[in-house]
Amino acid sequence: MSNLREALPVLREKNFRWFFLSRSINTVGGMMTPVTIAFAVLKIDNSAGSLGIVLAAEMGMNVLCLLFGGVIADRLPRRMVMQTCYLLMAAVQLTMCVSLWAGWATVLSMTLLGAVTGGASAFSMPAQQGLIPQLVAREHLQQADSLMSFVRNGATFIGPVIGTLLVASIGPELALAVDGFSFLVAAALLARVVLPAPARQATSMLTQLREGWSEFVSRTWLWVIVLAFGLLNAIQAGAWVVVGPVIAKNNPDLGIRGWGIVVGSEAVGMLVMSVVLLRVRIHRLLLNGMAGVSLIAIPLLLLGIHPQTAVLAIAAFVGGAGTQVFGTAWTVAMMEQIPSKVLSRVSSYDMLGSFIAIPIGTLLFGWLASHVQVRPLMITAGCCYAAIALGTLLVPAVRGLNRMADEPQGDLQTTP
Repeated sequence: MSNLREALPVLREKNFRWFFLSRSINTVGGMMTPVTIAFAVLKIDNSAGSLGIVLAAEMGMNVLCLLFGGVIADRLPRRMVMQTCYLLMAAVQLTMCVSLWAGWATVLSMTLLGAVTGGASAFSMPAQQGLIPQLVAREHLQQADSLMSFVRNGATFIGPVIGTLLVASIGPELALAVDGFSFLVAAALLARVVLPAPARQATSMLTQLREGWSEFVSRTWLWVIVLAFGLLNAIQAGAWVVVGPVIAKNNPDLGIRGWGIVVGSEAVGMLVMSVVLLRVRIHRLLLNGMAGVSLIAIPLLLLGIHPQTAVLAIAAFVGGAGTQVFGTAWTVAMMEQIPSKVLSRVSSYDMLGSFIAIPIGTLLFGWLASHVQVRPLMITAGCCYAAIALGTLLVPAVRGLNRMADEPQGDLQTTP
């Protein structure tokens, strides 16, 4: 850790180190959760429909609670909010474990517990977003986010693998117990983060929601990007997540195994770029970010034009790297430009606007793939994705947003 502290100034911040350890364990545990819950549900009822109900309840409760999660995270100590959510999620995982072991688990009970998990994450996500600027100096915000992204992207691989191995070796019951204990450890580590108490809030929750909305709509760059991502996420979820596997399964040049390589390449691109961004500073945040995320259009187009494993894997790697550029640029923009006292509320509006159309996208593209030719559908999706992403750069407030205290020349610069 001492060598890392020398290489990464952000790790010299004691509070951030404890937060980083807590989030790392929590992230790996969180990436295990979908696998362990999926096999737990399938043990009760070997039905994709039952699993879909449980997952829909989790996502639906998450969307419903996001705005309230942002208000609570701005009213109460954010560390306490995160700890409470971790403890609640641990209780859910351990309850699932006991119910499976005792034999009284049902699809209904798993659905209710899944909804609790989705609600808890709706409170923890805005709290996390608002906590980081309290832990590190402004000049280290990008490095902090890149470090967290490295862990998150790495956990995308490690978490499901660990979860699958645990389920295969000791069963879903004990796998859920291990998952639950990871949340307990994360909560304990977070207790080492020491921050001053937040200012007492005299206004009502409804007033604070209005304040958050006012802050959100007052920044053109913010609502333009969130509006764009409402469409971009719907396209990506529908075209890539729903139609992509269908194309892979029915194309001998790709296949299910090839699709796994392609999806893995996208994650590797994100992982590699998160390492690069530990040393390379983004200056023109949204210009670089939206140009980067537009690269996702390339693999979407190739799915329609030439769905072949090697070519798609390279394109997915590039798209993943570009996505990570946007992710870091967006997080830094939010943390620099939004006052800390309202950051969690504004983040909740951001998440709500970005996530709300995802179910529509999955349903729409699933229907379209059954009623129109897939090749023109994917080409159209790729072109629309690129047009929306790059179209945001026509807005001066978007393309002109720079790092605070930065001069406008140059886009990227290596940090010392």
